[in-house]
Amino acid sequence: MLTILRIALGLIIFWKSFNFIRDTAIAQTLIEHTGVGVFSANAKVLALVITYLGLLCGFFIFVGLFTRIAAIVQIPILIVAVFFVNIQSIGENKFELFLSAVTLLLLILFAIKGSGFFSADEYFRRGAEKDRKRKNALN
Repeated sequence: MLTILRIALGLIIFWKSFNFIRDTAIAQTLIEHTGVGVFSANAKVLALVITYLGLLCGFFIFVGLFTRIAAIVQIPILIVAVFFVNIQSIGENKFELFLSAVTLLLLILFAIKGSGFFSADEYFRRGAEKDRKRKNALN
């Protein structure tokens, strides 16, 4: 079950970032509307960084590679999305707030739990164990 949630989380983050790449003005506008001066002044750069971090972290979470690190990187971005962006526009689009809140909760879960059994991390861990066993058997 956790594997399905992890894959869905990775796809959601990747999809949202891909949408921001298609129209960078959306991400820039959302950042400017946070009301935080530092964010608003650097909206163009932040939009670019957040978009590409989302693509990279979404892919890593999807395949289960560096899941904890990717989740930890995404948590501050989603905190800003939930508490500064979506709370201000709660009357307009409740689904975005719900999606951001669920995504934040899942990121916290995977930052604590890790990627699970069916993941690239586990695959490489098992491969390293097999290599050590083979090496010990040869000695």
